[in-house]
Amino acid sequence: MKKETKIALTAVVALVLLFVGINFLKGINVFQATNTYYVKFKDVAGLAVSNPVYANGYPVGIVRTVSYDYQRGENVVVGIELDDAMRVPKHTRAELETELMGGVKMLLVLGPNPADVIAQGDTISGGMHEGAMDKLQAMVPAIEQMMPKLDSIMTNINRLTGDPALMQVLHNTAAMTNDLKQMTNRMNDMMQREIPQAMANMNRTMAHAEQLTARLAELDVQHTLQSVDATLQSTKQLTDQLASTTSFLDGKLRSTDNTLGLFLNDRGVYDNLNATLSHSDSLMMDLKAHPKRYVHFSIFGKKDK
Repeated sequence: MKKETKIALTAVVALVLLFVGINFLKGINVFQATNTYYVKFKDVAGLAVSNPVYANGYPVGIVRTVSYDYQRGENVVVGIELDDAMRVPKHTRAELETELMGGVKMLLVLGPNPADVIAQGDTISGGMHEGAMDKLQAMVPAIEQMMPKLDSIMTNINRLTGDPALMQVLHNTAAMTNDLKQMTNRMNDMMQREIPQAMANMNRTMAHAEQLTARLAELDVQHTLQSVDATLQSTKQLTDQLASTTSFLDGKLRSTDNTLGLFLNDRGVYDNLNATLSHSDSLMMDLKAHPKRYVHFSIFGKKDK
């Protein structure tokens, strides 16, 4: 073999090794089969070739090309190479996420149906990933609007904390807390001493109640009820007899066929009795006024009138 041929082969091998080495340093495995897809972005936010592409947090490919659409002037087309085993479902979306160190990585938000995939070389839509920093940046205008209010609130808080009345309230609160603590200690002491004693008394009462219940259960309740019923019947009969006797006496007292009835119901008897009492009263008064008319007494014998 000629010397020139050896030099040419050596140069070719060196170029191949250089190409493989450069691609290896870029993260590209030239010996692995890949599928190429394209993503359209409005803004790539500093995305560069060889940046990784992730799906569900796992690296599945790299960015192969980044080119501006000069014809339309509104999109940036990014070519990505994914592993040959990676299948991209329809409605998949690519999002760009800015890392803390300043790098940019692409995240594939896969579509809902893994069986319905797009063909190699198809284009998917892309956009920016709204991470925590992006949300915080979006909140900055609202925070700026809140700053005057926060300043006013802090001023009022300072004025409130410097008010002597607040210190007095805190002092009173501390005193109330101390009283509450003492009350709690007393309640704990009561719970430890008096409550067990009360429970013991209650247990004894329950035991006595159980004994009383047992004794009541031993009584012949049916016989007792029968005796009570017989007593009630006798009482009823006695009441009926008393009522009959009362009715009979009332009838006799109202009737004029007997002495007591005549005495109570005859007006003439009342008038005669009243006249007799009146005469007796007149007689007693005359006897008191002229006793000599009715009684004569002398130690020398009776004197002729």
